[in-house]
This record gives sequence, structure tokens and C-alpha cells, in this order.
Amino acid sequence: MSLQLGVIGGTNLYHWSRKEGKNAEPPRTPYGTPSSPVLYVDVAGESVPIIVRHGLDHSIPPHRVNHAANLWALKAVGVTKVIGISSVGSLRREIRPPTVLIPDDYFSPFVVPTIHDREIVHITPQLDEELRKVILNAAEKAEVEYHPRGVYVQTVGPRLETKAEIMVIKNWGEVVGMSMASEATLAQEMGLHYASICSVDNYANGIAEENLSFERILEVAAENWNMVRRVLEELVELLKG
Repeated sequence: MSLQLGVIGGTNLYHWSRKEGKNAEPPRTPYGTPSSPVLYVDVAGESVPIIVRHGLDHSIPPHRVNHAANLWALKAVGVTKVIGISSVGSLRREIRPPTVLIPDDYFSPFVVPTIHDREIVHITPQLDEELRKVILNAAEKAEVEYHPRGVYVQTVGPRLETKAEIMVIKNWGEVVGMSMASEATLAQEMGLHYASICSVDNYANGIAEENLSFERILEVAAENWNMVRRVLEELVELLKG
């Protein structure tokens, strides 16, 4: 049975047990080249297509990720439901890393992507609530520490935010990242159901006393991967019915 489920995430996805195929060239799309080939990983016994957001060698910075091409590549192989896995910084002391947050909305005034460059098409941006509810059920079954809602604030990247920027941004949401809002908007424009699992891997700059470093964020993300993996496995079991 086809789940029609696809996943976009980081390099941890690539290291998951692959079920089919070897590395190939990324497909051509109307929007350019996606970050990686469409790979297939074994999730709870199902073959799930994935795109590695920052490339197989983690060489694509956030501001250069071709989100439209990534989503089109998944849609081309039959995906109708997309889960975006995103590393985020916490804007709240009570949302302590490492943990998982399932956002229910997003705020993205700095980046407003669209596939409609030559026509006037308006959408009301939102995450897919039905898919989000399935993720919440999966997180409960996986028995991981998770936050059932929160607003994701997207900045541009690739740099992290200043303390002054975070002082303002923390009034807008619960977590901050550089990718998910763009994916969610473009997915909706393409007619795809999209929801997200956020891996809270650090406190945003100035929220806690610790000094931020990209190396430390990657370390915590690797630790947090086990929780995200368990949620994905339960999600696939639920979608299998």
C-alpha cells in the first residue's frame, strides 16, 4: 500500500537504512535542481521517499535551498503528504532542548516564496491540520517529550540571529528556523499536504546563558534524532492503518 508520504529533512535521514536504490543525479524539475536525489528509506517496514534538504554532503546553506524543486521532486514520485523535519532554536526558556515541537502556525515576513511568478494567485498560508493531528498522535505513541503547538518564525540565514533580533522575534513565536515556512507555503501552492516536526536543538541567541555555536547545534541535533525517528516510525504505522 502506498502511503503517499514523503519527508524532507537533514543528513540524519540520509544515514537511515535505505531500502531502495543508490545515489543518483537529482532529477530535473521546472524549478531547477533539488537538494538531493529522491532516496528511499525503510521506515517501519515501508519505503518512504526523502529529500536531504542541505544536500548529501551538507553543502547547501539555508538561503540557497531550492524548496520548490525539492517539493516538486517528491510530488513527481507520487507523494501527496510531506513531513518537514526542521532543526530550530527555542525562543522560550520552558521549551528546553533537546525536545520536539509540532508547530501549528508560522510567521515569515522576511521570506515570501511562491511558484506563481507570472500570475496572481492568492493562498491563505497554513499547515495541514489533519496531518498535524496524526503527528501529534504519533508523538504520543512514541512516548517522547514534545510540545503540541507553537509558532515557527523563519529568518533568512545562513547566519544565526543577533541577541537584539531575538529580543524582537521572541514576541512572535516559540521557535526560530530558516526553512520550514518556505516549504509549507510552496507545498500548499503545489497542492501538497504539509506539516512539520521541529527538532529543538538549541536556545536562540540570548534566551539562555550558553554561547551558541553551529558545532554544538549539530551535536544536539544528532542526539535529538532518536526522538524524531521514533515519531516518524509511529507516524508511518498510523498512516498504514
